[in-house]
Amino acid sequence: MPKHSKRYVKLAESTDLSQPMSLTKAVDALKGFATTKFDQTVEVHMRLGIDPKQADQIIRGSVVLPHGIGRTQRVVVFAKGDLADAARAAGADEVGQEDLAERIKGGWLDFDVCIAAPDMMGLVGPLGRVLGPRGLMPSPRAGTVTPDVAKVVREYKAGKVEFRNDSGGNVHAVVGRLSFDAGSLLQNVQAFIDHITGLKPNAVKGTYVRSISVCATMSPGIRIAA
Repeated sequence: MPKHSKRYVKLAESTDLSQPMSLTKAVDALKGFATTKFDQTVEVHMRLGIDPKQADQIIRGSVVLPHGIGRTQRVVVFAKGDLADAARAAGADEVGQEDLAERIKGGWLDFDVCIAAPDMMGLVGPLGRVLGPRGLMPSPRAGTVTPDVAKVVREYKAGKVEFRNDSGGNVHAVVGRLSFDAGSLLQNVQAFIDHITGLKPNAVKGTYVRSISVCATMSPGIRIAA
């Protein structure tokens, strides 16, 4: 069992965490955990009744949160010609082709999102060994392989987040910071929950959403009542 700080233990004891709460009460409780000197990141975690080994039950994609995530994501784009110009105009931090691929092969990974135009995948494909393990590999399913690179750049700059279930059938995502007002946090969390709920695979016959919880970087998790 991990050893928690005195602050963490005190927070856990000050709030009844034995029973799930409504989302509104959970967000209010979470806001009360903002006792650190830095602005904690808020995450939502969902345990799903899926079989991660079955391809038709994989939960993966992206969603634009109403109030962003509290920081600007660094976006790189593989594109050429007019698409490259459009990506730069949309706010991409780096745009390139072979030069960008060489930088990444050399170990440069100072970005949060990698987007590629479809005709760039021949160049990007070999980077899978580097980008894949870090969750940065462009994918049509996640919407990061697209002919409309400018639109996707704008979405990520506005607060789009990616997600993919892990081997245990859980999905999670950053949904903001504790400095957000309660209403904004609530709307972000609800938007993520609604999006995941709407992705229920037809192959899932039992309970799809088994549990939901929210937490902050250095605070106890709070279960949400279904």
